[in-house]
Amino acid sequence: MELAKRKDVPEELKWDLSLIYPTEAEMEADYQAAQAIADHLEAEYKGRLNDPDRIVACLDEYEQYKRKFYLVGSYVELAVEVDYTDTANMERSDRISAVEAQLNSRLSFIESEILEQSEETLSAAIEKAVGCKHYLMDLLRSKPHQLSAETEKVLAALRKAFSTPYEVYNMAKLADMKFPSFTVNGKEYPLGYSLFEDDYEYERDTEVRRAAFRAFSDKIRQYENVTGAAYNAEVCQEKVLATLRGHKSVFDYLLFDQKVTREMYDRQIDGITERLAPHMRRYAKLLQKKYGLEEMTFADLKLSLDPDYDPRVTIPEAREYVKNGLAILGEDYVSMVEEAFDKRWIDFAKNQGKCTGGFCSSPYGRNSFILLSWNDRMSDVFTVAHELGHAGHFRHCNAKQSLYDTDVSSYLIEAPSTMNELLFAQYLLKTNSDPRFRRWVLSSMISNTYYHNFVTHLREAWYQREVYKIIDEGGSVNAETLSGIFRKNLETFWGDAVVLNEGAELTWMRQPHYYMGLYSYTYSAGLTVATEVARRIEREGQTAVDDWKKVLDAGSTLDPIGLAKLAGVDITTDAPLNDTIDYIGSIIDEICKLTEQIDGIKA
Repeated sequence: MELAKRKDVPEELKWDLSLIYPTEAEMEADYQAAQAIADHLEAEYKGRLNDPDRIVACLDEYEQYKRKFYLVGSYVELAVEVDYTDTANMERSDRISAVEAQLNSRLSFIESEILEQSEETLSAAIEKAVGCKHYLMDLLRSKPHQLSAETEKVLAALRKAFSTPYEVYNMAKLADMKFPSFTVNGKEYPLGYSLFEDDYEYERDTEVRRAAFRAFSDKIRQYENVTGAAYNAEVCQEKVLATLRGHKSVFDYLLFDQKVTREMYDRQIDGITERLAPHMRRYAKLLQKKYGLEEMTFADLKLSLDPDYDPRVTIPEAREYVKNGLAILGEDYVSMVEEAFDKRWIDFAKNQGKCTGGFCSSPYGRNSFILLSWNDRMSDVFTVAHELGHAGHFRHCNAKQSLYDTDVSSYLIEAPSTMNELLFAQYLLKTNSDPRFRRWVLSSMISNTYYHNFVTHLREAWYQREVYKIIDEGGSVNAETLSGIFRKNLETFWGDAVVLNEGAELTWMRQPHYYMGLYSYTYSAGLTVATEVARRIEREGQTAVDDWKKVLDAGSTLDPIGLAKLAGVDITTDAPLNDTIDYIGSIIDEICKLTEQIDGIKA
């Protein structure tokens, strides 16, 4: 279980970044070309963006600049994500990021000068525009919050500095933390971030599982103050920017780009906290009875309901599962899945210094790149299906829209990914009528899809909201405060159904989402829409699939309300969320009945 160094990982388990640039020289050529475009933009348009034709011409050329830096940035940043111990890759990424920040500062005149024009001029430019039409519309929307040209230039130059809190968090977590082994009954076990989160949290041996939790918590606690300081710096700088731009609160500032209301944001957090908690407490009690635990602790919540039925899955088997599970989305989608495996879009490796969790990056004009750590579990297959949801989304919208129109609101960014998990589960349920298999699939939906998005990330969102309330009132936070908030958070949701082990309060240290604005709550928002659409696909078939593909094609040409409406979901009301919570409750009801039937255990 010791993690290998990146250089010792077999090539077939790594993604292939040559799909972005076959050689380093080609990356450098695009890097130089982007700088040349920036020089031309400044020489040609600075001080002259005063008529519709020049505005549109400038933005069309500016898109080419953005496209090149998007590719260059992806190439160097993805190399860092798989190995934070590789200083050469980090230095290259820092060098390019610093130059990009300087260029963006110089080019900040573009937005500033455009917004200095009259609404009549901007409206005329919008009429003439094609690829940059919605970008101009968004600029017009942001006009009340635009600062002086000189201030915008300074803020653009400070872009690299603004990312420092996140970099400090990642360096502490992925480069500096060195976990000692732990011992249970005379046997020594190695420990690491991914080993804990990908293996020990699911370990059926209670002594090993809880010992791993203690050892993991003891180690991350040694970094609580630096992690707390990094996060405090992040939220405080967001508050400064919110105030500078004239927003009444940091919530208004962070929700502005998402194009959703505070009511929609609060609805997800409050609705799930109040209505889902009783269902999840019942599921936790079922796990406790199944394992014969004297008490159900926080360290036990990731247990599989039927560990003997959790099949081991190879990567080639995963390929077939995902192809078949997502076939309902069409031949073009299946072709993308095959390409992802054939051309090494996916980084399956487990190595030292690699980013934890999973993500999908989709640089415009290229294929997607998916990161995860493969553990031979069916849950990994769900993860692959999830990340391919992001890949499929951007394969569609990148093909249909300009770069400007692929900046999809994070409110719905997790809908295509969680949709794939649900479609995959629906497929599995149709392949086998055995009660034990059915229970396994349903419990996988609860313990993976819904737990991950409606519990783990939703609890992050609850905690994050409490932090921003403090910041909005002029306060600050530290490790002690953050741990106190998170413990209250967990107590509120789990009540007396779950005993909180010492260290549970440190869960705030484990996720990077807090450095991405109000992102954590969007997992549940996306899954709410995905649940409604997946059930519609199950009922209606191709008609619902066609509507869903319209959503994927649309990119950011519509706001979240408009995109959800395309798929037949009205997110202006609480009906979809309530329906989804009721659906989760119905799944848990069936799991309890099946468990009584199979094991004689009554929930």
